[in-house]
Amino acid sequence: MSEHNKAIVRRLFAELWNNGNLSVAGELFAPNYQHHDASTPDFGRGPDSEKKRASLYRNAFPDVHFTIEDVIAEGETVMTRWSCRGTHKGDLNGIAATNKQFTITGITIARVSNGKIAEGFVNWDALGLMQQLGVVAQPVQTKAVALAATASR
Repeated sequence: MSEHNKAIVRRLFAELWNNGNLSVAGELFAPNYQHHDASTPDFGRGPDSEKKRASLYRNAFPDVHFTIEDVIAEGETVMTRWSCRGTHKGDLNGIAATNKQFTITGITIARVSNGKIAEGFVNWDALGLMQQLGVVAQPVQTKAVALAATASR
């Protein structure tokens, strides 16, 4: 069972995310699939919500590529540690393309029930992404700006 569940999650990363094959969402996700990720917009439930999520990121980062670093499974639970890289070529929730490259990491914990992903808990380096895109200052830059402001007083 655990090996079968791992294969489902591997297929999610390979086909949906890396290849952009949105049509597999109906095969991978339960009709009432629920996504838990405070860093992404709420697109509702079910396979269509994941099509929207994948479209958002694949439009912003058309060359996005996920690499699975580790997969651990026990019963219905599959934990995947992954890394991701790409180039910001399109709009991302109002952030215009920067043409900057990024590399981030994250963890996805999926609950697989009856051969489909029923629930997903995702935690990834959203701040690191924003820093690499130049949308949010790096901590060293922030400190340097603060020191310069203090020195000029």
